Amino acid sequence: MTSKNALAAICRPVSSEEWRAHVIESLDALESSCVVVPCWFSHPGGNLPASRLRAMWHLSDRRDQRIFFEDDTTVLDNFKDRTRLLGDLGQNNCTLEISEIKNHDNGPFCFWIDLTSTQSDKDEDKLSFVDDCVGLNILSSPPAPTLTHPKTAYEGQPYTVTCTVPHTCPSHVPKLTWEQQASAPQVTGRNKDIRYGNWESESILTIIPEEKDDHTEITCTAQFNGQRTSSKTMTLYVKRAVNYNHIIIPTAVAVGTAVLFGLLCVLMVKKYK
Repeated sequence: MTSKNALAAICRPVSSEEWRAHVIESLDALESSCVVVPCWFSHPGGNLPASRLRAMWHLSDRRDQRIFFEDDTTVLDNFKDRTRLLGDLGQNNCTLEISEIKNHDNGPFCFWIDLTSTQSDKDEDKLSFVDDCVGLNILSSPPAPTLTHPKTAYEGQPYTVTCTVPHTCPSHVPKLTWEQQASAPQVTGRNKDIRYGNWESESILTIIPEEKDDHTEITCTAQFNGQRTSSKTMTLYVKRAVNYNHIIIPTAVAVGTAVLFGLLCVLMVKKYK
């Protein structure tokens, strides 16, 4: 039975509404790291208890080629201990994590669910969303960080550099570290959901540059799950603080001399009068 026929068989006795799965169509996945595939399903009525639901992820339209199932003895050997369901089925969340990504883990992977509380194998008791699958674009090398910063730093004034790197493994966020020579650096960071299964790890470096820091390098390194790393380097250009002493001191001397000379002139005039 096709997925559409199975869907019709389920929906006819229950409601005219449709049961649907919502799966991200495509995601980048770094080899040796992990990928988290967002997945939700909807159905007529309220939420069903998780005890009534059995979920499975399988290769394309081959239900016998399972990459995740509650009975792990039926899972393909290549995927055993590498997949887990992060979502709560009782909340209609079927999000899947695949760890230790291999270069052949490109899918497509499809979601399937059993809506009965029994072990029935009848097609009309199941839903398979073969039109809602995810394909993975396997990356052999990690993406390089992006550095955002002002072109010039000013001596004695706070200077900020932001390092960001994209990823699809929010359960193991890339670790961002800095290499630089300035004194007393301050670092803050966060992991941002930029939607559709994509995330961005961010680290912000703040320093107070000195003259000695001019033309030094600042490097941000991203360490991904699976020990893969990538880096980005920038050169710091520090503009010296404006020093007016070469103007103030001669001016003060000249003014002082003029005042002193004026006082002497006044005294001399009074004396001869």
